[in-house]
Amino acid sequence: MLYREMGNTGDKVSILGFGCMRFQEINGRIDVQRTERQLLQAIDSGVNYFDTAYVYHGGKSESFLGEVFSKGIRNKVKIATKLPTYLIQSWRGMEEVLETQLKRLKTDRIDYYLLHMLTDFASWEKMKRLGILDFLQRARRDGKIIHTGFSFHGDRENLKLIVDDYDWDMCQIQYNYLDEYYQAGTEGLQYAAAHGTPPGREISRQDTCGG
Repeated sequence: MLYREMGNTGDKVSILGFGCMRFQEINGRIDVQRTERQLLQAIDSGVNYFDTAYVYHGGKSESFLGEVFSKGIRNKVKIATKLPTYLIQSWRGMEEVLETQLKRLKTDRIDYYLLHMLTDFASWEKMKRLGILDFLQRARRDGKIIHTGFSFHGDRENLKLIVDDYDWDMCQIQYNYLDEYYQAGTEGLQYAAAHGTPPGREISRQDTCGG
């Protein structure tokens, strides 16, 4: 496995991450045995970055990762999960979501905490009005989150505005061979990298670890 340093964080992150949005299911529920086997195989192969979110699998994705990683694996991996900005209406709501995520993941800290699915500068401005800057500062001070970022689904000009407006550790965009000019695209990716916000690509289970 090859690794790259994640911006200024000092973390050596595998160039392949494991997206946890589309675990295999049986009758609408996560296929426990198959999915745990895939996760362990990924770790054995050197994957150390696992991306989930509050809403994936109706909240079961975070809980499933928590069960697997609590078996002596937690310190081998970097967990990225996301604050559902589209559900947040208050500063207290941010706190409640984070505490829920820490319990689901059975961990005392989240390595990469992303604002989920910002679409334009207005969506970031909304979060600032609700107190996101103070929330992130306190959560980092308390050690509940280590690094901050955002996932983005908008055009490149709005990405640039958001990148420039906060001292982000990373961002995550939808980017692959078919999406070089879609949403932020190559130009947005290069802009984020040049401005100290290393971009990752939006990943799904099919992209990683043999499905």
